[in-house]
Amino acid sequence: MILVTGATGQLGRLVIEQLLKTEAPESIIAAVRSPEKAADLAEQGVQVRAMDYTNPASIQTALKGAEKVLLISSSEVGQRFPQHKNVIDAAKAEGVSLLAYTSILNATESKLGLAAEHVETEAALAESGVPHVLLRNGWYTENYLASIPPALEFGAFIGAAKEGRIASAGRIDFAEAAAKVLTSEGHAGKTYELAGDESYTLAELVVELNKQTGKSVVYQDMPQADFAAALKGAGLPDGLADLLADSDAAAAEGGLFDNSKTLSQLIGRPTTSLATLMAEALKA
Repeated sequence: MILVTGATGQLGRLVIEQLLKTEAPESIIAAVRSPEKAADLAEQGVQVRAMDYTNPASIQTALKGAEKVLLISSSEVGQRFPQHKNVIDAAKAEGVSLLAYTSILNATESKLGLAAEHVETEAALAESGVPHVLLRNGWYTENYLASIPPALEFGAFIGAAKEGRIASAGRIDFAEAAAKVLTSEGHAGKTYELAGDESYTLAELVVELNKQTGKSVVYQDMPQADFAAALKGAGLPDGLADLLADSDAAAAEGGLFDNSKTLSQLIGRPTTSLATLMAEALKA
């Protein structure tokens, strides 16, 4: 029995899709806050169970019979650690054989503000005694591709990453890695630094965008505070704007770069290129 938390999220759904390629649907548990959003998974035979990161009783119930658990980090920045701790405690109580956790690239050395709660979670896992594996996911290429529509509209792609190289990969690559770890043996106790095979600066991303669209978008690099202010002016919530600006500033110092190619080694194929993912985003 394999349980995936956050199974209706962008990454969770992809993990379930990958698991269904090799595993019987009834052996997969989709743990979700709103079961009605997973009706399509239930129709495929996947077990759908209600689970709320803030409700320990619901977690305990959802984990019944699960042997392996994928803990996809909560999206509620600032509340993540106590929520993750609830899942770790339940996994320990249920005696799961493996807990895989989606952490952040180079967590313990990371300059990203996002890293703090991941480091806390990793420490709690170590203290728990639960057999676990750390999937230290790098940046999702989709995070930057989401900025393409306004860039095309206004002729400028804004950021604060300077010449920092970003070794991102597609969500599908990270989903495949998680599914591989959940369906094979020998991963307990390991830490995987997962990033894309190729890297690029945001200026290079814009070159690729212009190549694919025939436009003349420019990359406009800004100080971190100005970038955050611009994002807030565009309507992003303050917390999200500050988070994105912090991440770009960290990228400028190498915080989103890794050249180990661990991800492609784990999934047995090259990671999905920026060009490919951009073409798919533009088509969509």
